[in-house]
Amino acid sequence: MQETPFVPAHHQNDSPIPANPQKQRTGLNRLWHATGYSLQGLRAGWQQSAFRQEACLAAVLLPGAFWLGQTWLEVFVLAFTVVFVLVTELLNSAVEATVDRVGLEWHALAKQAKDLGSAAVLLALLLCAGTWGWALWARL
Repeated sequence: MQETPFVPAHHQNDSPIPANPQKQRTGLNRLWHATGYSLQGLRAGWQQSAFRQEACLAAVLLPGAFWLGQTWLEVFVLAFTVVFVLVTELLNSAVEATVDRVGLEWHALAKQAKDLGSAAVLLALLLCAGTWGWALWARL
């Protein structure tokens, strides 16, 4: 018995599923559009207060990494932990947006997904604070 592929309810009226135009692009055209989507993502992230706070802190810490780091490796590690917080916050916001898109009603799995994303941000923040604390202790 052959299994039929899943077709979402809004596409069951025999109309073809529209292809994502990005999938059909190649080369520099694809890169150009992907960069635009990434910038849109950063603008969406900026709408989140937590991301704005972390980005403002990053604006201070990233230049500070060059002052505090004694070697290129220390500068890299200090800068990496700051950027890692921003990346984690963006991914957490993506999880939250996806969960909210599915439904705003309370559900145990939705809560779990959001809690896991929040825990990831917490761990990234602790890693960053610990790394910077260690570097400050060693420098001062």
